[in-house]
Amino acid sequence: MRDLGVGFGYLLRGQRWVGRHGRQYGFGLLPGLIALVLYVAALVALAVWGPDAVAWATPFADDWSSPWQGLFRGFLTAVLFALGLLLAVLTFTAVTLLIGQPFYESLSEKVDEDVSPDGTAPRSGLPLWRELWISARDSLRILVRAGLWGVLLFALGFLPVVGQTVVPVIGFFVTGFFLTEELASVALQRRGVDLRARLTLLRSRKTLVWGFGAPLGLAFLVPFVAVFLMPGAVAGATLLARELLGEESADDEEESAANGDDAQVTS
Repeated sequence: MRDLGVGFGYLLRGQRWVGRHGRQYGFGLLPGLIALVLYVAALVALAVWGPDAVAWATPFADDWSSPWQGLFRGFLTAVLFALGLLLAVLTFTAVTLLIGQPFYESLSEKVDEDVSPDGTAPRSGLPLWRELWISARDSLRILVRAGLWGVLLFALGFLPVVGQTVVPVIGFFVTGFFLTEELASVALQRRGVDLRARLTLLRSRKTLVWGFGAPLGLAFLVPFVAVFLMPGAVAGATLLARELLGEESADDEEESAANGDDAQVTS
């Protein structure tokens, strides 16, 4: 259970890091703002034209008497919008990372340089188009996995009691896992860690990943919050990636030294 607190600590450390580096934070906001505008426009379009789409897809209900036709199509419209909202939450990070690949790549490198004992950061050496292709391909694979989980959890949500208590909690942990994978991929992809190896690495420390991703996933339910937390989330995920790979950080060394000094004073 200790890893839950450690994971949450990396989330806070990432937000503090961008707070101390205002320029990196400013650049990191741009992709999130662009993605937010696109998603808001898509959800508004779904709200406006969703009833028409449902009516078109259910011609068999045209002759139903009132109020059954309205209730049936109203329910389907609500389900359609809920699925669209869930899809937006699951895909927002992937789309934002794809839009902001150069921005977040630079931010992640700066974090590595800042906390690395020798002041260096790993670099992939790949051209930008290649990095974008790998990122888009891996994001699509992750979205398929997340989508399957989403459909399963949505179906389980109709179960009495369990669907209203246990399933939402599982949903937040699942969302947190995939959210962490997307964010950590910025740092891990630079290190040449492919998708399969990334998933294996994250599964080896599930509680650490949940501690980082579950609270972030909860916060990301509010789109405006997601935009402002995104740069810090990338920074925190970079620190978490270093933890997963066992890389030393200057902050860790300073903390160990401080603990050592405290131990000497106590003795």
